[in-house]
Amino acid sequence: MTMKIKTTLLALVVGFSAMSGAAIAADDGHSTPVPPRNKWSFAGPFGKFDQAQLQRGFKVYKEVCASCHSMSLVSFRNLAEAGGPGFSEAQAAAVASEYKIKDLDDKGEAIERAGRPADAFPSPFVNDRAAAAANGGVTPPDFSTLAKARTYERGFPWFVFDIFTQFQEQGPDYIVALLQGYKDAPKDFVVPPGGNYNEYFPGHVIAMPNPLSDGQVTYDDGAPQTVAQYAQDVTGFMMWAAEPHLVQRKRIGLQVMIFLIVFAGLLYFTKKKVWHEVEKPREIAHGQDPSKTTL
Repeated sequence: MTMKIKTTLLALVVGFSAMSGAAIAADDGHSTPVPPRNKWSFAGPFGKFDQAQLQRGFKVYKEVCASCHSMSLVSFRNLAEAGGPGFSEAQAAAVASEYKIKDLDDKGEAIERAGRPADAFPSPFVNDRAAAAANGGVTPPDFSTLAKARTYERGFPWFVFDIFTQFQEQGPDYIVALLQGYKDAPKDFVVPPGGNYNEYFPGHVIAMPNPLSDGQVTYDDGAPQTVAQYAQDVTGFMMWAAEPHLVQRKRIGLQVMIFLIVFAGLLYFTKKKVWHEVEKPREIAHGQDPSKTTL
């Protein structure tokens, strides 16, 4: 490949990258910056969750986020499963017992009982209408799938590279940026009543007020008690909640890839062995004697 071709390809990549970055712009002229990349322990084909981060993130969720956000697809017993926060079964049961679960007794009458490991995390509101009424008309989204549901467009050519690098951290990167993106609105930007300015939220007006502040949650492991650390930890926990079996999936995927490579090799050598005697007559028929070689 000549230097001219290399230069041309590089220019195309840079040009498409600039186009993809410039495409994230609001109709009112206030562009939305691309969320910065973060380092995650679960990134890549060999990544796995950081148990300490998940435990800290769970504490942030429990003390800050659980008052508004449900997590209906996660059960208390998941806290004690392999690849998760690393709670023991007794610890998971203790966490469950702190919650009140609405249920029916043997007579079919409504009761409240202590949570059990098999129960899912209960919603802080009776229904979506009650949740919306308590939050300015907007129902807070469920925590179970947020890390997968929230993302942004990386554009060409990055989405091509993502296929090979298995990059899937758009959601976590966006959430971390969002949690730290609360700022004073520009002078020429009008924030409607009940709204809050956030530089990373599409349109920049978000109903959720800034949920985090320095020193808000006390960590027991000596980790920094800052907004940046809280955002990282709770986002890591949200990623686990969205895909609690991520580590097992990656392990199985790697095993399947190794099997397929070995299987392809076996098929190739089997084909050479089976068709070896058939290929000889073909070579002779075309005037090629396989017993004679020329230099």
